Amino acid sequence: MPGPDRPQFVLVGSGLAGALLATYLGKAGYDVDLYERRPDPAESGDSGGRSINLALSTRGIAALQEVGLADAALHAAIPMRGRMIHELDGRLHYQPYDKDPSRYINSIGRSALNNLTIEAARALPNVRIYFDHKCTDVDLDAPAATILNGRTGESIQAAGDILIGVDGAYSAVRRGMQRLDRFDYSQDYLAHGYKELTIPPAAGGAFQMEKNALHIWPRHRFMMIALPNCDGSFTCTLFWPFEGPSSFASITSDDDLRRFFRANFPDAMALMPTLADDYDANPTGSLMTVRCAPWHYRGKLALLGDACHAVVPFYGQGMNAAFEDCSELAACIHRFAPDWGRVLSEYESRRRVHTDALADLAIDNFVEMRDRTASPLFRGRKMFERTLHTLLPRWYVPLYSMVSFSRIPYAQARTRARRRDRIVFGVAAALALLVVAMMLWVAL
Repeated sequence: MPGPDRPQFVLVGSGLAGALLATYLGKAGYDVDLYERRPDPAESGDSGGRSINLALSTRGIAALQEVGLADAALHAAIPMRGRMIHELDGRLHYQPYDKDPSRYINSIGRSALNNLTIEAARALPNVRIYFDHKCTDVDLDAPAATILNGRTGESIQAAGDILIGVDGAYSAVRRGMQRLDRFDYSQDYLAHGYKELTIPPAAGGAFQMEKNALHIWPRHRFMMIALPNCDGSFTCTLFWPFEGPSSFASITSDDDLRRFFRANFPDAMALMPTLADDYDANPTGSLMTVRCAPWHYRGKLALLGDACHAVVPFYGQGMNAAFEDCSELAACIHRFAPDWGRVLSEYESRRRVHTDALADLAIDNFVEMRDRTASPLFRGRKMFERTLHTLLPRWYVPLYSMVSFSRIPYAQARTRARRRDRIVFGVAAALALLVVAMMLWVAL
């Protein structure tokens, strides 16, 4: 029976993190009711939502491993061992992610991964999933969610002992918490949006570009990326300003679109026979950062994933961070339950400073991908980093490697990188001055 030692959980949202959290809680023996506004993917054939590809890396893999799903996820993924930079003149530059080729990120479709976590949760006898059920409000003190059944039009109260909002960047649960006194909330949109496009496979299902790389077309104010799919296709994402002389707003015809691609992505355009159809059919998405505090309320309610820390996708860590939330919350439950106030406050204190750091890192990486990756100076710096990492592997680990290939908390990784870079570039500057001084002494 539910009670303080064995509470009934109500989860709102069966996206990537919601279904995984239900699996964690179900495997731990808790009763879980999971409500999702979208239709059942087993009936509709798709999990819905955004379809932008995901980059599964160490943090997300570790969380999946804890509930026995990592092998299945990786079976549906394609390793990406580095960036392939496409210059305007068609030249290619490959930048490995790490000195160790066994360290890589993995391209996986959002639907494939979400379906995997949903089926894992659905297989547990103590987890119940209700699709076509939209949360419209929350009672924080009950706690309970007001749920609208999309099939019948009936409104019900989904009550439990602990309610967790895992319902994304536009969270209805968080919206209820925003009525609390002294609740801090901010949302910041980029001036850029995104549009999903496709490079289909060649005849026979072959890949038309390097399979094991994340492809980037950096063009300073904008860029396009492409991630491989198991069927030989690439999911391309154009990141472009919403407004301005070169923007989504500037495209008023298929001819405008073709002229833009011919001028900026000629090598990609040659591989995109459905470019105009894809552009017209797919919506233009927005890119938002969400920060809020607190994440929990009186040991009865909490937020997790994008509901409390949505980030832009340029470090490939949004989903990995949400999965890490699940792992950290499970660890807090294991250690501090049945003191549920302590469980939820410890979960927030362990996570929020690091997801705030990730939000900054993600925006910084957008500038790096868009503006710097094509620069010879940038490529030289990355080569220098890999050399230091090879010579001094315990002392010098690049920031990207700490974020993507370790479980070092994000804020700690950023602090270590900043401190270490100050030392490295201070020494480099001193050596440069010494060389100049010696040259002057010789000349005199």
